Amino acid sequence: MRSLVSRGDCRRGGALLSAPGPLGDPAMPNRPRPLVAGNWKMNGLRRSLRVLGEIEQGYTPGLKAKADLLLCPPATLVLTAAHVLVGSGIAVGGQDCHAKEAGAFTGDVSAEMLADAGATFAIVGHSERRQYHGEKDAEVCAKAAAAHRAGLAAIVCVGETQGEREAGRTLNVVRRQLRGSIPEASCPANLVVAYEPVWAIGTGLTPTAADVAEVHALIRDELRRIVGKAEAASVRILYGGSVKPSNAKELLAVENVDGALVGGASLVAADFLGIAGAYLV
Repeated sequence: MRSLVSRGDCRRGGALLSAPGPLGDPAMPNRPRPLVAGNWKMNGLRRSLRVLGEIEQGYTPGLKAKADLLLCPPATLVLTAAHVLVGSGIAVGGQDCHAKEAGAFTGDVSAEMLADAGATFAIVGHSERRQYHGEKDAEVCAKAAAAHRAGLAAIVCVGETQGEREAGRTLNVVRRQLRGSIPEASCPANLVVAYEPVWAIGTGLTPTAADVAEVHALIRDELRRIVGKAEAASVRILYGGSVKPSNAKELLAVENVDGALVGGASLVAADFLGIAGAYLV
């Protein structure tokens, strides 16, 4: 998929999915163009790529006019997925990247490697990386900066644990993560923010629409401080956490929700397309 920005744009670079840009849908003139992103996590073998063909078939002209689609398979499948989806209008991304361009970091994948394989996005700071790999905000920020360096857009994930929510600390936690995880070189072309309440990921639990609206409003306000008032309106803010076809319409209609970061449902073409299809209603 072609990028509409060069590496020199937005101070350092980035990738943008499709014309005419994040504010390009005339049906939603004051909102960024929606993005529905699928995170396959540690799932998928080569035979799993048949799902890509099914999603491509379901990405109709009507849906293309309404929303962008992105799929982030495991690193082992990024190159093949990018080849399969050439010309489809569906972007491919990585699930993580190392902060360094190259070096003695056994098992890691750099942002440049992802770009070389055909990725245009990289997820950074996912709660599972923060929880299981001990990643802190500074490391997430360095990874996001690495994505920008390689010409990728960074999807920076933030979200509170159940304990933090019960303690009334949700907004403070998300605010801290945003300020510590988003690099200075960020702008609408190379930054997406994903709010994923940790307690909702894979549990079937979801916050209320009012809860989501409150956190997304905070994120938009913080973005005004981080990237500037004018550009903040164009940064896409995704919701993630047990998103499925049955609740997508309600969640995606919430103010300041510009799409979804989908986990398990993105492994099933009908479910992923059912979520994206909420924008057709």
